[in-house]
Amino acid sequence: MAVPKRKVSKARRDKRRSSTWKLELPGMTKCPKCGEFVRTHRVCKSCGYYKGQEVVKVEND
Repeated sequence: MAVPKRKVSKARRDKRRSSTWKLELPGMTKCPKCGEFVRTHRVCKSCGYYKGQEVVKVEND
């Protein structure tokens, strides 16, 4: 069975793990109806509109 010959240093280990697995920020756009920031291709949580049509009725407090 294969076994490492030398210990992998913390710096080398962390360099390998650094940028490859980080998540990117999701795409955000402004809702044309209310101006809130919304993730793309999703219903706006503040007004309930998607593509200019009311999809979900939102109760305002």
